[in-house]
Amino acid sequence: MALTAEQQAEVDFQTALEESRKNVRSSEEDKRIRLEAVRMAKDCLIENRRTQLASEAQDITAEAITAMATTIASHITG
Repeated sequence: MALTAEQQAEVDFQTALEESRKNVRSSEEDKRIRLEAVRMAKDCLIENRRTQLASEAQDITAEAITAMATTIASHITG
């Protein structure tokens, strides 16, 4: 049985709405993963720095945190 134009429009609207919700949830999940990766990277770098001798220790930079966070996030989502 074929749908009327109005019914088909409602089905299309519901499908688009669900797709939009799915995209928002996916985006939020990606943000959460990236934020957690940054936290983990920072904690790892701080712990590594703490366990090194003072003469061997290097400063922790934003670039180092970003690089490690990118690696962690790609591993998680990969």
